[in-house]
Amino acid sequence: MTAHPPSTLQDRIRGVAVGAAIGDALGMPLEFCRATPSDQLVRDLLPGRLPAGSFTDDTEMALAVAESLLARKPLNPDDLGQRFVSWYRLGPPDVGVYTSSVLSRIAAGASWDLAAQEVQQRQPESAGNGSLMRNWPIALAHWKSQVECLADSVLQSRVTHPHTECVAACAFESAVLLALLHGARPVDALARARQQVVLPPGLAAFVDEAPHRQREDLRNTAWVRHTLESAIWGLLTTSNFEEAVIQVANLGADADTSAAVVGALAGATYGLSGIPHRWVELLRGEWPLGSGNILRAADFISLAEKLSDMVV
Repeated sequence: MTAHPPSTLQDRIRGVAVGAAIGDALGMPLEFCRATPSDQLVRDLLPGRLPAGSFTDDTEMALAVAESLLARKPLNPDDLGQRFVSWYRLGPPDVGVYTSSVLSRIAAGASWDLAAQEVQQRQPESAGNGSLMRNWPIALAHWKSQVECLADSVLQSRVTHPHTECVAACAFESAVLLALLHGARPVDALARARQQVVLPPGLAAFVDEAPHRQREDLRNTAWVRHTLESAIWGLLTTSNFEEAVIQVANLGADADTSAAVVGALAGATYGLSGIPHRWVELLRGEWPLGSGNILRAADFISLAEKLSDMVV
């Protein structure tokens, strides 16, 4: 696979949506596992608790964000919160404990902001990756406006994850995605985002050190610091989409989430044309849950174009 940049903005926009879902699917069977030895890396979409190529809650929640944006833009947090609750009530098997705590309160009648504040107050140190994993649709919907993009990234995080590091991580990822969509090299996109988004000191240290980490030093847990660190490491230490997501997914632990995040970033870098066709063909997942409707790569391409107003 060549490392040439994609030729069009549309290719990069498509690459974000398909890339995030494929990263999720690649990491799915590796979730909760130990890091794969570097000479035994999993390089194909394999079955796990779901069929090969299946996306998980990471992509399901991103689809809820996307559908909310298509219905009401700029983002309406009440609408988004109710879409999350509708998904939650269907009983997804892999919803995170923190996210579940917030959504159960919204389902019981609390407003999204009160529910999020209550859970955060009870778990003040919790800074999980639940809002970062679903953030990529924001950049596609607002690729023309950084101000609107960052504002909606912050807002979508606050619906469930108001911790300052979660909010900042989402804004930072969106700033990186915007720069990549407009053709910046990964190292330049990260440097630009670092200047545009103020990061809390702890998160900033992980972001700045990520490119210099050794593979064995990456813990890849559900802590938002670790997820962003792994994704940045994977993007900057590889030269194509395939290697970026393979390296991150094989870190194990919260493999599907970190691979979904780097999948969005690498998709914005190399475009849909840079994603292996064998993976594109296998991508699948039920949406809405329980409907029997199976989404494929073509559906993600269509969604990306609708979000970005680039339907052809």
